[in-house]
Amino acid sequence: MAFTVTMLAWGAIDFADDIAAAGEWHHALEAIKWGTDYFVKAHTHPFVYWAEVGDGDTDHYCWQRPEDMTTSRQAYRIDKDNPGSDLAGETAAALAAASIVFRRSNPHYSHLLLHHAQQLFEFGNRYRGSYDSSIEEVRSYYASVSGYHDELLWAALWLHRATGREEYLRYAVDNADSFGGVGWAITEFSWDVKYAGLQVLAAKCCIQD
Repeated sequence: MAFTVTMLAWGAIDFADDIAAAGEWHHALEAIKWGTDYFVKAHTHPFVYWAEVGDGDTDHYCWQRPEDMTTSRQAYRIDKDNPGSDLAGETAAALAAASIVFRRSNPHYSHLLLHHAQQLFEFGNRYRGSYDSSIEEVRSYYASVSGYHDELLWAALWLHRATGREEYLRYAVDNADSFGGVGWAITEFSWDVKYAGLQVLAAKCCIQD
């Protein structure tokens, strides 16, 4: 979900004029805000983020609209003792990217998103670990195969783009070799593997500088 919002926001940032010309700008904002409102609500403490609602095995027995579901559904969270740097990092990236989108039309909301993005990045970086190691229920459906290093770099570069602060760029540069992916020939860009996107963001940053 967070990766989808990051992609929507990235498209809105880089192709704003085209989206507006097609008469879809308002729809783009609505789609992004639907996700970011949820992320903000799920981030109940600087070091607590509610990662999943429902259990895949149980939910697949009941195919219906979420609005019609009345069964009890378990909620799972990541925290200091049960880290999820990949999830925290991707959500930070989504919120940072979205903060750029809303900067002019809703500066207060933009600031709120950026605040949560910075906290989530700090959370993911300070308490490192993959979310599927903390929440076993996600492994059958959304296992973090690539680990969390790509999401931390991804979040740092989006925070740099959103804030212009050199500390985030320096984080990405200093950790690029040890976290991997920078010089690799990447064949996939997905919710799990962010290295291709990292290379694009890094290239854009170098061109602008």
